[in-house]
Amino acid sequence: GDEGGFAPPCDAKEGCALVTQAIKDAGYDGKCKIGMDVAAAEFLVDGKYAIDNWYPEKEKDPSMKMGIAELTEFYKGLKKDFPDIETIEDPFDQDDWDGWTAMTKDFDAMDVQIVGDDLTVTN
Repeated sequence: GDEGGFAPPCDAKEGCALVTQAIKDAGYDGKCKIGMDVAAAEFLVDGKYAIDNWYPEKEKDPSMKMGIAELTEFYKGLKKDFPDIETIEDPFDQDDWDGWTAMTKDFDAMDVQIVGDDLTVTN
């Protein structure tokens, strides 16, 4: 995982599915929510967010290198597929003010807490 964290060998959707299933299997369905620390600064490459390391089979696929709008839509898709996502931390690089502005505006009505740990602490 990024920043020294443990992460199983899976992509973002598989990871959310694993956590969702674990919550159900443990008997906490409806009692637990999902929080994601994306750490987007770790995969910002040449002005694009390169999520191809999450999807090794798509390593050369240009659609895996996303701008602000594409990455925001990716997060929206995760929230739609996994409604228990309640928090998304560091969805953009700490210096990507346009990304943060777009994300907080776009997600305002989606019942998701956007946390700017790197944004507020690193800056």
